[in-house]
Amino acid sequence: MDVLKHKCFLEELLFWTIKYEFPQKMVTFLLNMLPDQDYKIAFTKTFVQHYAFIMKTLKKSHESDTMSNRIVHISVQLFSNEELARQVTEECQLLDIMVTVLLYMMESCLIKSELQDEENSLHVVVNCGEALLKNNTYWPLVSDFINILSHQSVAKKFLEDHGLLVTWMNFVSFFQGMNLNKRELNEHVEFESQTYYAAFAAELEACAQPMWGLLSHCKVRETQEYTRNVVRYCLEALQDWFDAINFVDEPAPNQVTFHLPLHRYFAMFLSKAVKCQELDLDTILPDQEMLMKLMIHPLQIQASLSEIHSNMWVRNGLQIKGQAMTYVQSHFCNSMIDPDIYLLQVCASRLDPDYFISSVFERFKVVDLLTMASQHQNTVLDSEHERSMLEGALTFLVLLLSLRLHLGMTDDEILRAEMVAQLCMNDRTHSSLLDLIPENPNPKSGIIPGSLSFESVLSAVADFKAPVFEPGGSMQQGMYTPKAEVWDKEFDPVMVILRTVYRRDVQSAMDRYTAFLKQSGKFPGNPWPPYKKRTPLHPSYKGLIKLLHCKTLHIVLFTLLYKILMDHQNLSEHVLCMVLYLIELGLENSPEQESEEEESAGGQERCHDSWFPGSNLVSNMRHFINYVRVRVPETAPEVKKEPPASTSSDGLASSQCSRRKSLQRENSGTAQVFSLVAERRKKFQEIINRNTSEANQVVRPKASMKWSAPGATPQLTTAILEVKESILSLLIKLHHKLSGKQNSYYPPWLDDVDVLIHPEIPRYSHGDGMTAVERILLKAAVQSRLNKRIIEEICRKVTPPVPPKKISSAEKKTLDKEERRQKARERQQKLLAEFASRQKSFMETAMDVESPDADIAMEIATSEQHVSEAIYDCVICGQSGPSTEDRPTGLVVLLQASSVLGQCRNSTEPKKLPTTEEEQIYSKDTCAALHDVRLTTLQRYFKDSSCLQAVSIGWEGGVYVQTCGHTLHIDCHKSYMESLRNDQVLQGFSVDKGEFTCPLCRQFANSVLPCYPGNNVERSLWQSHSNKCMQDLVQEVEDLQEQLGTFPVSISSETNLSKEMESVMKDIKSTTQKKYTDYSKSPGSPDNDFLFMYSVARTNLELELVHRGGNLCSGGASTAGKRSCLNQLFHVLAMHMRLYSIDSAYNPWRKLTQPMQDKNPELISEELPEVPVLYRDVSSLLLIQILTMPQPLHKEHFTCIIKVLFTLLYTQALAALSVKCSAEDRMAWKESGALKKNTSGGEKSWEVLLGHVVSELSKGKIFEEGETEELTVVNPDSVECYLQQFCLPFLRITSLLQHHLFGGDLPSCQEDEEFTVLASCLGLLPSFQSSDQFTSASCLNWPVPAFDMISQWCSELASFAERHPDQVKALLIQEPKWDLPRLLQLPENYNTIFQYYHRKTCTVCTKVPKDPAVCLVCGTFVCLKGLCCKQQSYCECVLHSQNCGAGTGIFLLINASVIIIIRGHRFCLWGSVYLDAHGEEDRDLRRGKPLYICKERYKVLEQQWVSHTFDHINKRWGPHYNGL
Repeated sequence: MDVLKHKCFLEELLFWTIKYEFPQKMVTFLLNMLPDQDYKIAFTKTFVQHYAFIMKTLKKSHESDTMSNRIVHISVQLFSNEELARQVTEECQLLDIMVTVLLYMMESCLIKSELQDEENSLHVVVNCGEALLKNNTYWPLVSDFINILSHQSVAKKFLEDHGLLVTWMNFVSFFQGMNLNKRELNEHVEFESQTYYAAFAAELEACAQPMWGLLSHCKVRETQEYTRNVVRYCLEALQDWFDAINFVDEPAPNQVTFHLPLHRYFAMFLSKAVKCQELDLDTILPDQEMLMKLMIHPLQIQASLSEIHSNMWVRNGLQIKGQAMTYVQSHFCNSMIDPDIYLLQVCASRLDPDYFISSVFERFKVVDLLTMASQHQNTVLDSEHERSMLEGALTFLVLLLSLRLHLGMTDDEILRAEMVAQLCMNDRTHSSLLDLIPENPNPKSGIIPGSLSFESVLSAVADFKAPVFEPGGSMQQGMYTPKAEVWDKEFDPVMVILRTVYRRDVQSAMDRYTAFLKQSGKFPGNPWPPYKKRTPLHPSYKGLIKLLHCKTLHIVLFTLLYKILMDHQNLSEHVLCMVLYLIELGLENSPEQESEEEESAGGQERCHDSWFPGSNLVSNMRHFINYVRVRVPETAPEVKKEPPASTSSDGLASSQCSRRKSLQRENSGTAQVFSLVAERRKKFQEIINRNTSEANQVVRPKASMKWSAPGATPQLTTAILEVKESILSLLIKLHHKLSGKQNSYYPPWLDDVDVLIHPEIPRYSHGDGMTAVERILLKAAVQSRLNKRIIEEICRKVTPPVPPKKISSAEKKTLDKEERRQKARERQQKLLAEFASRQKSFMETAMDVESPDADIAMEIATSEQHVSEAIYDCVICGQSGPSTEDRPTGLVVLLQASSVLGQCRNSTEPKKLPTTEEEQIYSKDTCAALHDVRLTTLQRYFKDSSCLQAVSIGWEGGVYVQTCGHTLHIDCHKSYMESLRNDQVLQGFSVDKGEFTCPLCRQFANSVLPCYPGNNVERSLWQSHSNKCMQDLVQEVEDLQEQLGTFPVSISSETNLSKEMESVMKDIKSTTQKKYTDYSKSPGSPDNDFLFMYSVARTNLELELVHRGGNLCSGGASTAGKRSCLNQLFHVLAMHMRLYSIDSAYNPWRKLTQPMQDKNPELISEELPEVPVLYRDVSSLLLIQILTMPQPLHKEHFTCIIKVLFTLLYTQALAALSVKCSAEDRMAWKESGALKKNTSGGEKSWEVLLGHVVSELSKGKIFEEGETEELTVVNPDSVECYLQQFCLPFLRITSLLQHHLFGGDLPSCQEDEEFTVLASCLGLLPSFQSSDQFTSASCLNWPVPAFDMISQWCSELASFAERHPDQVKALLIQEPKWDLPRLLQLPENYNTIFQYYHRKTCTVCTKVPKDPAVCLVCGTFVCLKGLCCKQQSYCECVLHSQNCGAGTGIFLLINASVIIIIRGHRFCLWGSVYLDAHGEEDRDLRRGKPLYICKERYKVLEQQWVSHTFDHINKRWGPHYNGL
């Protein structure tokens, strides 16, 4: 490196900028002047001049990341300009400087390579543990280099400059063989090194990326010279490398490196030369010896992959699996495994096929397994790994012979194949597909993801599945799934195997394929991977076909078929599948030149060579092999057999005899089969020995030593096997074996000759092993008349069963194995049966928690009149029994505060989320706000205690109780909670707050609701209709209420049950915040508790109504019949409400059923009056009446209470109506009513009653106040309709209540009949008349003369009007019509929200929040996690969730497009309701795609909010510690 000499200020400036590691201000300053052209050139030259200095500073820097970014910030501006880059290259030797600087940088971290010859190796590699590699410190320099190589003019200079190429290959060779793995054979490694990340990143960035850059300039014929240059220097570098590591012909055992960048450069430039430059491959290939050396290391990697997947490297830890996966992973595969396999394909096409095939089996260590003997010794492999290694070897051969990625496929075909492979493994989202498909076949080829061809191929092979929801609530993204015809014609298991990172993906693809075949009815069973036709080979690689037609492969195939047929150990269906695949490949690609006749004639002379006469698979298939001489351990069964006399005459056996001696010397461990291999090896040794110097011959014995380790092998002896089979006969027998029937194969062409003319029959394209065998036999017959004849002959002979002549020990073993399997199977069946019966009983208990709810109790009720007790199953101890005073049972419940009801609005149009300043949301018109106003008004004018019984609360912060329906003993539950408390690992919930998950169904819960002893549904009384008259019943109800002070004995005394009831009541109270329970003017008054308790019942009934869609038209049982806990809840509330006595003077029941005699005028002056009856909420009165009566309530009393309350409700409706209509209408009603007053049905006619109400109310000052809003048309029909609508909400609530208290289904009906159906169901309608003459008034049952009651009720209003005339009307008109609760309506496009909110200032702290969020219930804008808006340790979102939803908040995070749910002290990410055009979320807006609302998802969110199921459906909850 030259010394820097500064001549001008700019150089000085830059020097100090570098020295201080590029301060940001200096960088900005220097870059700001770039628009000046002269400065730009001067600056670039100065920058280049300081390049080495930059590298030195970068190496020393502690903040190399920041510095790297700043360097690239500058260099990208300078080097991206082609003109400038070319100028600097010419004038300042930019390329020389860059390559030298890189080389120099790497030289600082070199270590000696331990590959191959550890002691004498001269090769050095980078040390991947160094910071330089670990932290990617080199990347700014490499990225500059890649950047300038993208310019054609610069790249040309590089490719023409031989010196530069030599230096660059030197640089690349530093990475050749880095990060060497040595297999641990004894101990597990103590420390798993993670250096492989650095190694893979380095090879990809420093070697592969520049290579792709250079390749992009070698696209046309004119660039042939460049390729020749690169290949030449690449081979020189490789030769140097082989010499440096002392490599001869055997790789060192138990070592592997995944990094062979020189091999990959060589391979990729070869591929380019053939594909784009029309170069003749043979002119640039090296000699045979070099090819033999070149194939060794890539082959070693393939074998090691198989070893790693066979768990042979397990002691090296997980990192070795990580390497195997990274090597094939989508970002690396086109720079790693693809070039490796291509290089092996090139070598295979040019080398002797027998040599290549035998090398493969030797590398995979399965040579010893390939013997006909049933037992063998394997000196290099444990028997448990043999099977997977054999599968690996055969799979590798199939890959090698089937892949055409670099051998003739066009770029579009490759893209299509890659896409099909990925889609077959799993449905994919658009973005994951983009990520998984290697940029193809090199990153600069123009097929970039997202380009036109990507989209068009995608639409051709895949269907889009819109995002859907699983019932479990897990969100699905929009997925692409393969079209049916892709499964049918294009599914390619070979490509799938090549591209799978996890082995399970291959299985997943097969499972999906199986499912497709079943669904489309193409094949019912378990199919085998289909055989797929290949793209034709490019003429340059025709030699690859020779592999399929070489004797060594045929011997292996023959041997394996034989072994599978004889059930030898360590073979699998996968092995057979691959064997058949190879045979089929051979038949598909048969060499044209040899004609059949010549073969059959000249076959005899060549017989001396070995097993088969020729090398063509088609003719070898029919060649019968009679006897085989095998070497076996002395213990093997075959030894006892005498050789038959004919042995010597058999060509095969005698040829093997003559060579036995040489073989034993050569390698005694290898099976006889490979006498052939030994010969070949000798031949190639000779070639090598001629070429290599004397020195290397000394090393020779060392290499061959390990094959003849004589001490290791036990005594081997020779036996002769009688085989008498050919490949064809073995295939036919296999067919019999697979089908389990004798003579199952029948040649199809005997029935239909057309089969031979058109062999492509769809029925053979999908199927199992039998189909594959049939397909192969058909192809064999099509290709040769002789084969066809022989197949027919074999089929004519009735084949005897596969001969177990004497039961040998090996076979005995398999028989024992079968027996054992049978026994195991029986055991398993037994276990499964037992399990099934258990499961059945479990399901029954799970489904039948409240068993008396339906069938059981009904049966009992029919058999005997009194009802037996309810039986409960405890899900913890498993015992069943009734709930008793001292050992109560309880329902698992989740109590949660809810403000959902409060969000109802009285408009059907949902509110929109504001996205402009004009649109704002005011909460004045919500249900909660109006109820609030009403209570405050009442409290202003009337007595507090009476106000608190005139309304219900709980619209905001009401307590909702839900259950999963499972019961447990309360004492069992306590011990369960103790065990949870000790086991603090399960912190998805807080045990200290009483939270737990149901032991049976794992649903979230936080309390237990005790079941009242005895039967929970009063049925006997429900069945008998009482005939008592109304007056008696009214009196009975009053008497029962008088008994308030006296309780059943059990409750007054402290029992376990009453304790539990008290504790659950405490839980219910503490579920909601204090502000939602305290409405009285005097805090802590009992009236408050009283109000709270009946409001809990009201909240639960109202919510159930909402869940049913706001009406009861659908009827049926409760939403989840078994899951309703209202009955138990009523008992708990009733018990507590009876503790508060109602002062009998104020008992509302009397006001409803008796005309008051004396009015005491003095009382009024002292204190505020009571709330007039007409201002009271009838549903609240109903609950007060029911809950203060002794339980269990009789049906007749229930009906009586409803009848009385209905009269009040009806009068309220009339009063409200009278206020609404105009003065003229009022006069008209008054007169017409007075006329009919004395007719027979006067009390049941609304006209009469309305007239009476009007006349009574006119006594006060009620109608005087101003003009009223007018009902548009006051005809009888609209009046009737108004009255029905007014009464409906009460009827609905009452029907639900009756359903829960007394059982019985709700009737279903049309919407317009709802009133009549519910009225008759509640017993208000004596008999159901036809609807045309029906009026709502016919439901009235007055306990005392109607006019007296009405007059009394109206007089209360009149006296109130004296004092406060302005308030009378406002309190009378109640709007009972609420729409269902809805979330805010969101805009179609997410951008609308984002643009408005992401710069919006917060109203509280007036800053722009870092994480803005908006509440989807009320539209409030909040700062997520903002400390600015924190109040007493609560952040704003948590605070808002308490104020707006009583602890439940739904927020849209503006900058992430996701929704978070806050529930109490926990929160979870719900997902996004905005998806891109491909149906995918874009969390954190990383991909920046336009997003659109997904209405289905938003509906699901709303549904979960309304039904309070966030806790059950979303699984990933965590504590937020008030920090959101």
